[in-house]
Amino acid sequence: MCFSEWVKLAEWARANGVHPQTAYRWFREDRMPVAARRLESGTIWVDAAADAGQPGRAVVYARVSSHDQRADLDRQVARLAGWATSNGHEVGEVVTEVGSGLNGKRPKLRRVLSDPSVSVIVVEHRDRLARFGLSI
Repeated sequence: MCFSEWVKLAEWARANGVHPQTAYRWFREDRMPVAARRLESGTIWVDAAADAGQPGRAVVYARVSSHDQRADLDRQVARLAGWATSNGHEVGEVVTEVGSGLNGKRPKLRRVLSDPSVSVIVVEHRDRLARFGLSI
């Protein structure tokens, strides 16, 4: 293991916009998006070189407010997938939901937001995620 390419977990977390405690939890749960190792001293090292080469997954997220708009959902997915592909993103997953933008209880969206392997979420408009600054 060449340590010139490895950084401490906290440094990696700050560089990637993740709180160090979150990165440590990912390490404990074996959910790190890059290789990480704990030395005998207890220090956790992350392979920064592998991190630079992994672009992460792109997820298309489409939502409509009611079941009456279900047909719109298919068209929305087609537009988003087309845009993602034309802009160089490889779509790893398509997530669709039917539910109000005011309702924060959307398990599919929460799962996508908490997945560390997702680097890009493609949505049609910001209000597809939530309305009025709803905390998700």
